[in-house]
Order: sequence, then C-alpha cells, then structure tokens
Amino acid sequence: MTRIILVMLSLWLCLGIGADLYAKEAPPVNQLMKDGSEAYRHGDFEQAVERWTQAVAAYERSSGARQDRIDALIRLSEAYQSLGRYRTAAIQLDQAKALVTDRDDSLLPVRILWRTGRLYHLAGQHAEAERSLQESLRLAKALPQASLTAAILNDVGNLAATEGKFADALAAYTESSQTAQAVPAKLLAATSLVNAARVSLPLKQYGESQPRLDQAVDILRGLEPSHEQISVFITAGLTYAKLRPVLVDQNRELTLASFKALHDAARIADQLGDRRGSSFAWGYLGKLYEDERRYTEALDVTRHAILMSREAAAPEALYRWHWQAGRLLKALKRPGEAISAYRQSIIAVQSIRQEVSAAVAEDQPDASFRETVGGVYFELADLLLQGSDEKADPQHREAALREARDTVELFKVAELQDYFQDDCVQAAKSHATGLEQVSKTAAVIYPIMLQDRLEILVSLPSGMVRKTVPIGAEALTEEIRAFRNFLEKRSTRQYLSHAKTLYGWLIEPIEPLWADAGIDTLVIVPDGALRTIPLAALHDGTQFLIKKYAVATTPGVTLTNPRPLDRKSIKLLSVGITEAVQDFPALPHVSRELETIHQLYGGTSLLNKQFMMSRVEEELKTHPYSVMHIASHGQFQSDSNETFLLAYDGKMTMDRLEEYVGMLRFREEPLALITLSACETAAGDDRAALGLAGVAIKAGARSALASLWFLDDQASSQLVTEFYQQLHNDSVSSTAMALQRAQIKFLDNPEYSHPAYWAAFLLLNNWL
Repeated sequence: MTRIILVMLSLWLCLGIGADLYAKEAPPVNQLMKDGSEAYRHGDFEQAVERWTQAVAAYERSSGARQDRIDALIRLSEAYQSLGRYRTAAIQLDQAKALVTDRDDSLLPVRILWRTGRLYHLAGQHAEAERSLQESLRLAKALPQASLTAAILNDVGNLAATEGKFADALAAYTESSQTAQAVPAKLLAATSLVNAARVSLPLKQYGESQPRLDQAVDILRGLEPSHEQISVFITAGLTYAKLRPVLVDQNRELTLASFKALHDAARIADQLGDRRGSSFAWGYLGKLYEDERRYTEALDVTRHAILMSREAAAPEALYRWHWQAGRLLKALKRPGEAISAYRQSIIAVQSIRQEVSAAVAEDQPDASFRETVGGVYFELADLLLQGSDEKADPQHREAALREARDTVELFKVAELQDYFQDDCVQAAKSHATGLEQVSKTAAVIYPIMLQDRLEILVSLPSGMVRKTVPIGAEALTEEIRAFRNFLEKRSTRQYLSHAKTLYGWLIEPIEPLWADAGIDTLVIVPDGALRTIPLAALHDGTQFLIKKYAVATTPGVTLTNPRPLDRKSIKLLSVGITEAVQDFPALPHVSRELETIHQLYGGTSLLNKQFMMSRVEEELKTHPYSVMHIASHGQFQSDSNETFLLAYDGKMTMDRLEEYVGMLRFREEPLALITLSACETAAGDDRAALGLAGVAIKAGARSALASLWFLDDQASSQLVTEFYQQLHNDSVSSTAMALQRAQIKFLDNPEYSHPAYWAAFLLLNNWL
C-alpha cells in the first residue's frame, strides 16, 4: 500500500497536481505578509505570528528575498513583543540583524536598532535602551525619515517617562506629535499627544493635559479601526479619569470624556473582533464604574472583560479583571465569591509573572512589583483571615490561616523572582522543608502587614496561632523607618523608644503563646519594610530581644532548607581585601579576621591580589568547600544588576556569584554557609533589602550571614570572628545560637554595647 501511495504522489508531481495542491495549502508569500498585517491590526497577534513565521520560512527558501526576509523577521519580532514574549522577539531581531549588509536598504538597520531599543526598555535595561533609541533616532533624522523619526521619538519619550524624566518625555512626545502631524501620520500623532497628556500629570501641567487629550481623541475618531487605535483610546480614557481629582470643577465633564473614550475603544474592539482589545476596554470601563461606586454595573462589565480575556487567551488581562471582580464582590458583601475571584487572579499571575511585571511597568513606570500586583495577594489573605474568625471548627480555622500564609508566601516567592529575574528561587523552593517539622524549640513568626492592621501568624510545634494588632501598614512602616534611622547613630539612644514600640507591636502580643514551651529561637519571615531592620535589637523595656532568644530571618517558609551545619568537617574558603581598591576604602582588620578564622578551620585564604574572580571560580570548581567567607565591601541595591561584592579585580554581581557558588548546588552537600562581613543596604530601601534577604538563595547556599549596614572595619571583624569561634564551640547547638552569643558578647562590652555595632548582622535562611 505504501508503494502505491508513493507512485501516486510521483504522478501528481509530474502532472503538476502536487504543485496546485501546495499552492492551495500555502498562500503566496505576499499574501502571508498581508494576512499577518491584517491580523496584527485586529489585535490577533497569535495569527500574525503564524502568518509572518510562514512568510519568513518562504523567504528563506527564496535566495533572492533576503531583504524581504529581514522585514518579515522585524514584523515577527513586533508580534512576539505584543504577546509579551520578549526573549523570542529578541531572537527574531538578532536573526534579522545577522542578515543585514552594508548594501541593504538603509532603513532596515535603523528599524532593527529601534526595535532592539524597545525590547531593552521592556526588559528594564534602560542604559542599553537609551543607546539604541538615540542612535536609531540620529540615523532616522539623517536619512531623513519623518514617520520613523516620529515613532522613535515616541519611544524615547516612553523610556524617559519610565525613568521619571517627565520633562524630557514631554519634549520627546511633543516633537513626535508635531513630526507625525506634518507627515501626516495621524495615529502616531494621536498616540504622542495622549502620551504627552499622560506625562503632563506628574509635571502638574493639568491645564495642558486635557486639551491634548481632546485633540488626540478628535484625531482618533476619524481613523480606520485598528488595535493601536483601541490602545490609544484606552490610554486617553484612563488619563481623563486621572485628571478628575486635580480638576475637581470639571469632574463631570472628565468622567463623561473618560466613559466615551473607553466606550469607543470597546465598540471598535468588538467591531474588529479584537478580543484582547475588547477585554482591556471593557475591563477599564468596569474600573471606572468601580470608582463611581456603581458596583453592580461594574461587576457586569468586568465579567464581560473576563470572558473576552479567556477567548483571547490573554492571562495578562485575565488576572486584572478577576482581581477587579474580587474587589467588587467584596464591596457587594459576597466574600465567598470574592475569594474565588481572587484565587483565579493569582493563578493567572503565577502563570505569567514576568510578563505581568513588564506589562504593568508600562502603565506605572515608577511602581515596584509589590506596588503593581502585590495587592491581589494581600487582599485575598485579608479576606481569608477575616473568614477564619467565623470558623468555629479549629481544623477549618487553621486551614484558613495556612491558606492566608501560603498566599502571602506565593507573593514573596514571585517578588524575589522579579528581583533576581531568574529561576534561582524556584530551585531553592524545590529543596525546601516545612519549618514547623524541623525544630521543637523554634517559633516561626509570620507578620502580614495590612492596610488597617498587623496580622501575626505564629507556627509552633503545637500548630498555628493568629494574633491581630490594630496598627496599619503605613504607621508601622513609619515607625520602622525611624527605628532604622536612629539605630545606626552610635552617639544617641533615640532608637530606644522606637525599639520598645516595635517590641510592643511585634513580640509582646505573641510571646505568651510559647510560655513554658522551651522556645529558644525565633525564626522571623519579614515582609516589606520589616526586612530593613534587625529584630534582635527590639527592646522590652528591660533587655534586647537577642538576650532572650536566638534570632534568624528567612525570606519565606518555602524557601528554607533547614539542616544542621556539619561543624566537625567544615571546609572553608575565605577571601578578603585589606587595600583601598576601586574607590572603596581599605579594610585593614580583614587580614587578622581571615587569619583567626583560618586558625580555627584551616582551608584556603585568598587576600588582596589573590582574591581575583577567576581564582575564586577555580577554587570552587576544584574543592568541596562547605563555608565561604567574603570579607570585602558589598552593596545591595534596588536593582539586582547593581548589587555586588567587591573582588580585587572587579565587582562580583549576584549573577556572577550564582555562577561560581552555584556550581556547588548540585553536589550531595551544597554550600552550607556564606558570610558577607562588610556589606550594606540602603536605609529605607525595601527592594534593596529584598536582595539581601535572598542572597543565600541566589548563591545556592543553605544560609548566609550578612550585615544590613556597614560597621567600622574593626568592629565588623571582631564580631564575625567571635561568631566563628562560637560556631567552633561544641556547647553551641545551632548557627543562630552562635550569632546570638557573639552579639551578646558585644552587647555586654561597654565599648560596643550600642546596637549599631552588633545588630547589623542577620542570619538568613537556615538557622540550625
């Protein structure tokens, strides 16, 4: 039978029948490009990807169609970008760039450079985006190409707005709209006008914002329907709404203008069959109804937006509208349905965390991941905690408490992933152990900072207990900031009143829970601003917390792998710098620090010129170290790319640290402890503290010892040395106890009794 089929195929091909069939199955390449453009205009990006992918393949088979292939690759990249698949989009641009020659149409390299700049922007690589966009702008103006120049100027404005350079953004948008109107390129002109109106708000140019919106909307209403037109109408509608609080006398007029713009967007989206555009248009209309407290109407519109999101397979929209439905159902006193909506929102967020982060950054350029999507997690936790009050059955009550904690835990994991922008957090999570089962003498304290109160969940060997403190997140954060500020000032004891206040809020309500339970260690899972302070320095009016308990910190209960440190067979790699290098001051006491630690544990020491990054890599490749000690400057910043540890020959970024130390992750015994004895984190910078909290995870180590602020060289060296000496003592039962004893020894020394000297060091993750 197979032989007959092959003969028939041969006959068809000889008679040209096969060619006819192929022609019917695969449209001409020009038609593929046209179909892709039409799909893109209608917001059907998946279809655009399919058609343009086929076109690229067809051009590849045609030896004389290289420039057409480049054009198709650029368009394919744009479609992938619209789907939020930025890495794939970048691959298409790289392929296009590799095909360009000096003899090609001069527009092609400019378009590639411009699109590359846009992708850099979306990836948060602002310096690279600036270089690419400015160079493409220079080349476009030199050609000259007015339409392309106007488009690039609009993206230059977008980048400036993201960086908070609103005056620069306004200048770029204004030049873009003027250039586009002269072409004329009406849709681009309207886009730049709306963007100019948007950045007029932070510049407090409210009177200029509304006329720009009015002009843009007038242009939009005379254009052929398209997905881009829908997007601009939506942005215009949202900007009209944002003007209402500042132009109070025009509230009614602005509300009506906002409704009209969003209705126009929804009407055009439905007309085009653009499900994604329809989802956003109807969803934002629902938000407008929500703002007007018309909750029932808002819920109806929001449910339509959810339906459109599902049909469009657009989880980046779906999470927003499920979240919105949750808020509306909560306002309508339907908590059970609200909880279900919130759960569905979180499922959508978890599936596309990186895409959500990038997409939201475009709407709220100055907002952090916490500020943009954190609310959905904490609002669900809030509802679950409130619901636990009504559950008389202790088993059901504890289940509700655990779900509330697990919901916040999901956010903590996502936030760390967003900070590090890689999979190191998931790798840590796969090895984690439930903390409650590990130690019978440790209490795990899980504070949840809500808008109107502080909830504290305490996991004890006997189960989980909840305590509520009537202090909202804003007031708690303000107290934390003051405490941290005074804590570093060695000449004053102004920190003490704040230490007592925070003790009264965070520890005093829960301390009776473990009375007579033999608890000697507190494992704290801090959130937000709580990451920026050492809880060991809280004070009960008589003594510091560290006098009563060993204290450890972990970024999440699902991110810790608590196993006792094998102190009998420690294999130590210690590295450090005593000299002034790369504009950082000398650390003369480091040599004594490394010498003392070496006397205790042996191992390898690399000092100054020996502490080269290549040498560290070589050592970690060839020797099974269990502890790595780094006595050098380190800085934790809001951006993980700017966080580093100082080696003699350069700055060791977190990615480089992961690359080196991560080699040990796959051994039977990965790195047990990494110590950073001279690092600092900016006071009041919660996101920078997030980097510190996750340093053990990033390094692939079970635990880390690191400082929140930079001590003087002598004090830091002495405290760390004392920690290692206590760790060497057989009577000390855990790593947390070793740090506790070292800190108490400092506290009892009049020269170092101020917490500025001893409280900076945190034990992160595994405390055993």
